[in-house]
Amino acid sequence: MDADLFTIISRFLDRGGPVLYLIGLTTFLMWVMIAERYIYFYFVHKKLCQDAINTWAARKDHKSWAAHKIREKLISGVRLQAEAGLLFIAALVALCPLEGLLGTVTGMVSVFDVMALTGSSNPRAMASGVSQSTVPTMSGMVAALSGMYFRVQLNKMAETEVKHLADQLEAEHG
Repeated sequence: MDADLFTIISRFLDRGGPVLYLIGLTTFLMWVMIAERYIYFYFVHKKLCQDAINTWAARKDHKSWAAHKIREKLISGVRLQAEAGLLFIAALVALCPLEGLLGTVTGMVSVFDVMALTGSSNPRAMASGVSQSTVPTMSGMVAALSGMYFRVQLNKMAETEVKHLADQLEAEHG
């Protein structure tokens, strides 16, 4: 079974051309970053918020200008941690279709090379180039769509968690 799966993946990569390896690397990196953010939210974020809440609760003064600035600093620190890596994930999501387009261009160049070498438009001779132009396009789009959902979900999660912390660190107006 493992050998069959390896053969199937190897054929797919051969049909897609060298750009497919780049798309695979980008997709792998994107999913590592997405997994890291979920690990952060489920294991680290709660402790960071609790530390900020404890720091705020330990203060006697919640009314002064300095207290308001300390509150903003606590919230800002948690926001920075919650949003860390989200722009990088968004960039990787945006990069996937562009890499697919690069595969389209390189595949079409291959088609034109075959046409120039054979002096005709033999469909069998051009099939490899056509495959190299369509497979990376599809792969780039699938990778981008798979990452898009989680990118939006992680952005909403970060925003919600920071708002929740801000609500818990109520400042008294004086």
